[in-house]
Amino acid sequence: NIQFTSSPVHTVESFVQTARDYVDIGATAVHLEDMGGMIDPTTAAKTVAAVKAAVDVPVHYHSHCTGGMTEITYWEVVRAGADVIDVDCSALALGTSHPAAESMIAVLKGTPRDTGLDYAKLALITAYLKEVRAKYAQFESKLKGVDINVVRHQIPGGMRSNLESQLAAMNASSRLEEEVPRVRADLGYPPLGTPFSQMCGAQASMNVLTGERYKAIPKEVVAYVKGQYGRAPGPISETLKQKILGDEQPITCRPADLIQPGYERIKAECADVA
Repeated sequence: NIQFTSSPVHTVESFVQTARDYVDIGATAVHLEDMGGMIDPTTAAKTVAAVKAAVDVPVHYHSHCTGGMTEITYWEVVRAGADVIDVDCSALALGTSHPAAESMIAVLKGTPRDTGLDYAKLALITAYLKEVRAKYAQFESKLKGVDINVVRHQIPGGMRSNLESQLAAMNASSRLEEEVPRVRADLGYPPLGTPFSQMCGAQASMNVLTGERYKAIPKEVVAYVKGQYGRAPGPISETLKQKILGDEQPITCRPADLIQPGYERIKAECADVA
């Protein structure tokens, strides 16, 4: 799974290299995930075509509809050679979700990329899910229509709904949209997918609600700056590193190498267990 994002440090070439690295260690497919729906159709198609040319495994494409571009993007990435696209039944589609399966099936029918599926057979599933969705409407994101500002703030759907509920009472949502990109830049432009979306969201929320940037820092952000989540895509803010690390240096090895092996110890402890 390659979290497909945009920033000053992410390029088509960087995604191609990551795909090659994954295949070299045994990946049997490459999954490009635009978790915010912020990648434009032209960039997406160029990236898919480049990845397809570089690796001999299926290429999957995943995007949300937040920015209003994704149905066009899906058409372009399919034409560029994507083997799989992620969709939802129409009852749960669009908005911060994925394009509708029925629509994609209809659009591709009769083309060289015809899915061979019959969207009419999804009708019963869709009818049932409409009822389910109505029961849980209170938990949905309040986003209506399209938010093209996702291209700038890159807040993905799942992160948006959580932050909305946390900040609605304080009327701080607009300030949060400004702060998330600033925190992301400070952290070296991690893609806003799990767990980095939660890190950036929590830190941005604290910055907004306390009225002072980095007055409070979650332990996950501390661990990230220390290198315990691996290498950041770009340089981390020197000011933030100084605040968290002081004179300490971040680790540069594989974080899991610092964990003592536990299998043999646990095996011995369980030797008497029937």
